[in-house]
Amino acid sequence: MKHIVMFALVLSAAISCKKEEKTTEETIVTTDSPAPAKTEKIVSLNGAVTEIVAALGHEKEIVGRDVTSTYPESIKTSAKDLGHMRSISIEAIMALQPTIILATDKDMSPELLEKIKKSGIKAEVFKQEFTTEGSKKLIAEVAKALNNADYKVLEEKIDADLKNVKPIANAPKVLFIYARGANMLMVSGTGTPVEKAIELAGGKNAVTDFADFKPLTPEALIKGNPDVILMFDSGLGSLGGPQGVLKIHGVDKTNAGKNKKIISMDGALLSGFGPRLGEGVAQLNSLLLNNAK
Repeated sequence: MKHIVMFALVLSAAISCKKEEKTTEETIVTTDSPAPAKTEKIVSLNGAVTEIVAALGHEKEIVGRDVTSTYPESIKTSAKDLGHMRSISIEAIMALQPTIILATDKDMSPELLEKIKKSGIKAEVFKQEFTTEGSKKLIAEVAKALNNADYKVLEEKIDADLKNVKPIANAPKVLFIYARGANMLMVSGTGTPVEKAIELAGGKNAVTDFADFKPLTPEALIKGNPDVILMFDSGLGSLGGPQGVLKIHGVDKTNAGKNKKIISMDGALLSGFGPRLGEGVAQLNSLLLNNAK
């Protein structure tokens, strides 16, 4: 009888130990489980910044964007269009309840910047430089703001794409015309993103006697006498295509007009200076080479 009692006690102790081991093991598994990754609600107020955010894998976190944020194509329907930077209100931004606002100092009014600072929402306003190194710097800064360390591949893509740019023996004079119909025609002077893209692609700006953009005049056309006229796809479409450009007063007296050398590109690709910089420059270089023949 004593043996039976002792056996029962040993068996009970063994079962108890097994339960404790199982309980301990289960507790450890629960403790080691990773915490869910934090996601942001992002308002992005610059096309290049939006491209970077999307390329870093955060596109689904973008809840609001400005009108220049058109790439990737899916962003047009997935994030609310807040309009042009000059007309965006702090109320429209706040209504989206963002956790972070990303923007550049380009086109942002001091009033909106001040209101963003006072809103209490985390905000990063970057200085955008329209150079190859400036694009890489912007990529790194946006990645840092999102606590994302996987950005080197985007910088490397810029360098790889720029290797596709071929030298042009005689740099063509390129005139960029910004158009929104026949009644809204502006020409690019010096210091614009488009001028920088033209230079990287092997061309030179046809207009150098003023900075930024000014209304197009026949005198400016004739004086610049471009070999090629460059436009955004949307601008060319607003004029009804190349034939509409040739009807602009003074174009027929330029080398570009006489030889019908009119090219166009997607606006964000040409002048965004984001992660697709090298791709856009290589495309423009190819168009200039084709029109040099």
